[in-house]
Formats: sequence, structure tokens, C-alpha cells
Amino acid sequence: MKTLMYRTGKTPMFLKISVGFFLGMLFGFVAAPIMPYYPFLSNHIMPFLELIGKLFLRVLSVIVIPLVFSSLVSGIASIGDKKKLGRIGIKAITLFIITTIIAAGIGLLFASLFKPDIRINIPSVIREYEGNPKPVRDLLLRIFSINPMASVLHNHVLYLIILALLTGIVCMFAGEKGRKVSAFFVKVSDFMHIVTYKAMYAAPFGIFALIATAAADFGLTLIAPFAKIIAAVYSACIVQALVVYSLMIMLLCFKSPVWFFRGIHEAAITAFVTRSSSMTLPITIDNARKNLGISEEISSFVLPLGATLNMDGTAIYEVIAALFVARAYNVPITFGLQMSVCTAAVIASIGTVGVPGGGMIMLTMVLTSAGLPVEGVGLVAGIDVVLGAARTCINVIGDEAVCAVVALNEGDDLTENNPRGRMQAVEHGA
Repeated sequence: MKTLMYRTGKTPMFLKISVGFFLGMLFGFVAAPIMPYYPFLSNHIMPFLELIGKLFLRVLSVIVIPLVFSSLVSGIASIGDKKKLGRIGIKAITLFIITTIIAAGIGLLFASLFKPDIRINIPSVIREYEGNPKPVRDLLLRIFSINPMASVLHNHVLYLIILALLTGIVCMFAGEKGRKVSAFFVKVSDFMHIVTYKAMYAAPFGIFALIATAAADFGLTLIAPFAKIIAAVYSACIVQALVVYSLMIMLLCFKSPVWFFRGIHEAAITAFVTRSSSMTLPITIDNARKNLGISEEISSFVLPLGATLNMDGTAIYEVIAALFVARAYNVPITFGLQMSVCTAAVIASIGTVGVPGGGMIMLTMVLTSAGLPVEGVGLVAGIDVVLGAARTCINVIGDEAVCAVVALNEGDDLTENNPRGRMQAVEHGA
């Protein structure tokens, strides 16, 4: 009898993905210096791997929208009670905002401690930037464009979230017709979870191809000069996890952080190597239900919401990367610029698409809002694979932490292997 999720055969999927990640890194670092001497490697093998990696990213992008939308609508349907829905939503969103603000502050702290910069010669065609911040309202108007589909296509998924929430709420008020619609989305959600599981079979190969091409293109020669920004981002992410989330679990859940991190380690590792919080969502939900004892109604609503709204790691990355760009372009790091960057990072991180590279896309918005050169995105593009792994891991851990706090507050018994929180496994065959 086959069970779903991240196990294929006897080996957990997250282990297979991890192997693909490290083998890809090893292959890329070995291939980088020898490619000039082996034309077949540079002209055929690497382009083929690049194609595989891009196809894998396209598959992720196709899956994300229906997966998140249907999960949110079905999550609202599973709650049923209007008052409880509002109560859970307010608690979750409040915690999401608070943890994201804290993350941005930690990012600012480590950007100041490490002062990551790089000695580069800025082309003469690029003028000096004075760092004139743009109003927050311009940032919001850019996210909420007149055309909802345009926002979704440009990876501004706040419209997607709002539309899913409204759809679920309307279904609750629409009586029998609403129940039919919500039942449809429950089936769509189950179907998209199965699609995600099937796509995960290709993840080790897709991750290998992505990491191999990135490592071969840039190698250690690129990563070494960026050691400070990598150290700053990883240090800030570690503090966010071990201090902020541990305190949340101890003070608000009355549990040991060891219990928490042991329960969600599979989701955290999968997020790290796939760099996709949306692709990790089925594993995140499974860990919450099976290992933390969180009920289906809480996990089905809070975790999909967090996968698109709660981006603590992304906020850390955007603050550090934006100030890195400012230093590279000789922009004075004033208090006003720091506050503008932090504000823009918090707003931009909300609704970042949960696929690899999503944080880098939103970095352009942060730079624009802070009056910094958008061209600066190119300075961190080469190490986005390295930085994206850390920020996605923290995004998923933050989702789990908030979900645990909300679940306990709503009366869930956070005990390991709680029958209320067991995931109903979709089985294929007997």
C-alpha cells in the first residue's frame, strides 16, 4: 500500500532532494574550471542541464497558483464557522506581520554588523544615486494594479490571496450553492496535492540541474567576494530561527524548541534545497498535522496563507541585499534610507511568489521604493541560489511556528502524533 507525501519507496524525498542539491553543487564547482578545455561539456552538457532546470522552474510556476488558491479556499471551508475563521485569520495575520517586522529589524542589524560590500567599478553610464525613497503608497499601488491578472502574472500574488479568501468567505454565506463550490475546491486542493507529490519525483533531478548550472557559471570565484553578504543573511536567518521562533514556541506554545524543530525538519530541509515554499506546502502541512498535532482546519488555512503572506526570510534578504546595493553604488546609509528599506521589505515580502527567485524579483520593488538603482539586482543575482535556500527555509519555519501558536490558542493539543492532527493520506492502489 503506497502512502503519499515525501516518501518514494523507503527513502524520504527530502533526502533525495538533498543528495541532488549537494551533487549538483559538487558537479558545478568541478566543471567550472575545466569547461574551457572540454567543449562538449560547455556546449552540450551544461546547456542541457540549464534546460532541465528551467523546465523544472516552469513546472513549479504552473503548480503554485492553483495549489495555493485551492488550499486557501478549502481551508476556509474546513473551518466552517464564520466567527472562528475571522478569529484565526486575525491571529495568524497579526503574527505574520509581527514576525516579518522583527525579521526586517534583524536583517538591518546584521547588515550594520557585517557591512557587506564589494569593490566594483560602476559603469560610467550609471549615475550616482542619492537614495531618494518613494512613498509607500506607490509601492502599494504597484502591487494592487488595476488589472488583477496582471498582478498575478507579475508575481504580485496578493490579489490571488484576497480573491481566494473572498471566494471561501462567500461560499460560507451562500448556503447550499456555496457548499457545492467549496466542495469543488476541496477536490481541486486534493488533486493539486497529488500533482505536487508527482512533481516531487522530478525534484532531485531539477535541483541537481539548477545548482549545477549556477555553480558552474559562477563557481567559488564569485561566491568568495560575496562572503560577507552570505554570512550576514545566514547569520540573521539563524538568529530568526533559534531566537525568535524558539521564544515563540517556549513562551506561547509552552513547548521545547527541540520538539518543534524535530517535528518540522523535513519541511525545513525540503524548503532549503528546493527554494520554494509553495512546493514545500504539502510537506509543511503534513509535518504540522502528524508531528506537531495541529488540526486539519487550522493547518489547511494558516499554512497556505503563510506560504504566500509570511516571508520572514525574504524580508531579511531584501534588507541586507538592498543596503549591499546602496554601498556598492556609494549611496549614504542614512537612518531615513534604512527605515525606507525596512518598510519596503516588509510590504514587498507580503505576497512574494513562493518559487525559486521570487525574493529576487521583489528586491527590484524594494530598490525602486528606496530610490536605489534597480540595476543593483544584478550584483546579487549570481548568489541568489545560495541566499534563496536560507530565506526559503526560514519562511517555512516561520509558517510552522505561527501555525503552532494559533493552533494552541484555538484549543489544539500540540502533542506528537495527535489523532486530531493526523493527515488523511491519499492512497494509490492497495
